[in-house]
Amino acid sequence: MTIVRSLVLFAVAALAEIGGAWLVWQGVREQRGLLWIGAGVIALGLYGFVATLQPDAHFGRILAAYGGVFVAGSLAWGMVVDGFQPDRWDVIGALVCLVGVAVIMYAPRG
Repeated sequence: MTIVRSLVLFAVAALAEIGGAWLVWQGVREQRGLLWIGAGVIALGLYGFVATLQPDAHFGRILAAYGGVFVAGSLAWGMVVDGFQPDRWDVIGALVCLVGVAVIMYAPRG
């Protein structure tokens, strides 16, 4: 159950951070205004809070592992929201990152 909880928290954190960054991007680069930027800032703050709910108590480990989730999640977000088509190297890189997440977070430690 702990691994499932951790994976769900990583997914929620990814939605908050990537969505927040996208909202800020839209507000600034696409000139959608302060409301979009403000919503993005709130989402980014939510990401910071969600990360604290991970079962592991080590900030460095959580943030390092989340980096891999962010890479894969950003490509997925781009596909769904912006019509981005990753090439095979993007996909391979994301898979390597997700393997890194699994090793960092879920390898047996003694």
